[in-house]
Amino acid sequence: MGKKQSTSRRHFIGTMGALAAALPLAQVKAETIKQPARIKGIKPRNIIIILADDHRYDFMSFIGKPAFLKTPNMDRMASEGAWFEKAFVTTALCSPSRASLLTGQFSHKHGVVDNNTMIPENTVFFPQYLQQAGYQTAFIGKWHMGDDSDAPRKGFDKWISFRGQGDYYDPTLNIDGKTVQTTGYITDMLTDYALDWLQKERDQQKPYFLYLSHKAVHAMFEPAKRHLGVYENEIPEYPASMADTPENYAGKPRWVKEQRNSWHGVDYMYHGDMDYDTFYKRYCETLLAVDESIGKILDYLQSCNELENTVVMYMGDNGFMFGEHGLIDKRSMYEESMRVPFLAYCPELIKPQRVSGLVQNIDIAPTLLELAGLETPANMDGKLLMPLLQNVATTWRSEIFYEYYWERNFPHTPTVHGVRTDKHKYIHYHGIWDCDELYDLENDPQEMHNLINEPQYQDLVKSLNQKLFDWLETSKGMMIPLRRDKGFRADRRKPG
Repeated sequence: MGKKQSTSRRHFIGTMGALAAALPLAQVKAETIKQPARIKGIKPRNIIIILADDHRYDFMSFIGKPAFLKTPNMDRMASEGAWFEKAFVTTALCSPSRASLLTGQFSHKHGVVDNNTMIPENTVFFPQYLQQAGYQTAFIGKWHMGDDSDAPRKGFDKWISFRGQGDYYDPTLNIDGKTVQTTGYITDMLTDYALDWLQKERDQQKPYFLYLSHKAVHAMFEPAKRHLGVYENEIPEYPASMADTPENYAGKPRWVKEQRNSWHGVDYMYHGDMDYDTFYKRYCETLLAVDESIGKILDYLQSCNELENTVVMYMGDNGFMFGEHGLIDKRSMYEESMRVPFLAYCPELIKPQRVSGLVQNIDIAPTLLELAGLETPANMDGKLLMPLLQNVATTWRSEIFYEYYWERNFPHTPTVHGVRTDKHKYIHYHGIWDCDELYDLENDPQEMHNLINEPQYQDLVKSLNQKLFDWLETSKGMMIPLRRDKGFRADRRKPG
């Protein structure tokens, strides 16, 4: 073995050893965190972020899809604030996406690459910086990052959560380290706990950060009883790419068609536990309580005259496919999977606007730190959104990158890396004997015509492939992460 190979091998073994050592969850003492420098002249803002689970980017009534869905509070945020129409996650899966939001890093960098991996002990979440800057912080809702633990995590003065995916009705909660059996509907309860903290529990003299993280709208969908059946007589929309026709799968990877008859495919969805039409309607009905939650938070801020100067953001942790290419769920790099709703509201700072720049969940952490008057830590990958929102001259990104790593317990989707520009998307698969994908998003927004083998696009394929691997090299993402798992999961009745 040559010297270069030996060095690479030692680097690989050393890196994997460090990752393995970081697996146990541990608290990072506040005094060990190097506080980012303060930005002169910035008034710290109160900040609220509301996160929904599996909410796809286009299921909001101001967009008009589906035609029967009504989300008046999301509509209000969009009309009076900013709507990021091209918002994406770096990985369309719960735990990696949530870790990217809290760290400002890609998943290969923060190490949470699936829904089972424990958080490396040296991970720093941006609310820890906020605490040191004098903020009072609260986490209320779904954590789901680092196996099924609901234990309080660093960075939060107030903690209310539940194990894993939790339950829609009568959930068992961890409230500041104590297990409490409750009665009620989870979306309503989390909202009430958030309002109680805002109104009664926090120190009214300190700036605050509230992270309200909903279980909804994760499958299996269970609406609030007041919403169950309100869309029963409506007709779901069927995407053109859902039909099992030769035309729809011409030039597509084989794994996409083969997944139709699986846990995440429309022909055998969740092993037949629910039909498509009911699945679609229950999703929309479950989303209604999330919209009401947003309204209650905005109403509270208005009642105490804080609506004008509090920054409120709403986002999804990943998208969700409803029949596109014969698939349900997320994980893939198709638009409905990786693209999310993203709304920002603060009349004092943000004028009503539609933002067309390519943004990602890694941009949340540095942006919220800036709103608190803190500079971006050097290890964050995200960009500041405020220059984009305030039309300040800035060089914005021309592409975004995506990654997803194959999971043993949901083996239908391969490892995915890709790059998306305003016009094109290049999807590269690892570890399977199958074709890559290239789409012209302007002329083919439904991603139905794979151009990967078309002669006139070969220069573009090479260029995007080079961009992808340049990014992986510079961001230290060239190794495929391998993590311990719990083995093949025979019980597939709990969607991941």
